[in-house]
Amino acid sequence: MTKATKKQALGRGLSALLKDPANDIQSVTDKNAEQLVGNIVELDVETIEINPFQPRSNFNEESLQELASSITELGIIQPITVRKIDFNKYQLISGERRLRASKLANLKTIPAYIRIANDNDSLMMALVENIQRHDLDPIEVALSYQRLIDEIGLTQEQMSEKVGKKRSTITNYLRLLKLDPIIQTGMRDGFISMGHGRALINIENHDAQIDIYRKVVRQTLSVRETETLVKAYQESLQTKATKKTAQSFELPEASKRVFADYFGAKIEVKATANGKGKIIIPFHSEEDFNRLLKLIEQ
Repeated sequence: MTKATKKQALGRGLSALLKDPANDIQSVTDKNAEQLVGNIVELDVETIEINPFQPRSNFNEESLQELASSITELGIIQPITVRKIDFNKYQLISGERRLRASKLANLKTIPAYIRIANDNDSLMMALVENIQRHDLDPIEVALSYQRLIDEIGLTQEQMSEKVGKKRSTITNYLRLLKLDPIIQTGMRDGFISMGHGRALINIENHDAQIDIYRKVVRQTLSVRETETLVKAYQESLQTKATKKTAQSFELPEASKRVFADYFGAKIEVKATANGKGKIIIPFHSEEDFNRLLKLIEQ
């Protein structure tokens, strides 16, 4: 049984537990609460209501459709977080885009973390313990760090003390969550390592990220070779930018003649693609210079 299958089975098991009225877990003091804290549960989407205090109200439909397609293909990489408000009834804390996109993808259930009353200490202990396990992939570790920030309110300095890791290490894990979901999935499935991901995160364009990721997987490239590919890509962008800056646009000859006729000299006009440039007016003697000066002062 794969790691993903085990997690799904665990989620379904807890889901069944929560649907039993005899196990209506409301607090960490309730029976079986320890099974819930820090774990992923498969919840029916219709049991989840939107948080009325959610500050974000506008969601780009095209972006939601893209996320729905990604969810259909890859599943949900990062579970949503909900608050238990009644028996088999939950309120969304974070992940509204994921919830909306899941509905567009016609999912009946969604993986979720459930917060219950007075569970802060228990959750923090569970997450810290989770981070220190050796069988987690880098994305799972990163998601645990992110939960400590979002749900417990820890700073990276505080996390560093809690888990015994350098702050720079925590930052490197958190940055992985900026990778395209396809690449995050590839890392979770073991196609690439954290080192590969750290190299790819330096590319802001997600399409370019995916292109290089696929090349890395197809050719089984090392981390060093991946870094070389990323560097070559970044240098190509700089070269294009330099060329664009160096390119000049041609001013109409009639415009140049206006200057030439006014100053009585063969002027030189240099202009770049961004609209900046300079006008060079030659003079051949002090007398000629004074003549041009008088024209400018008129």
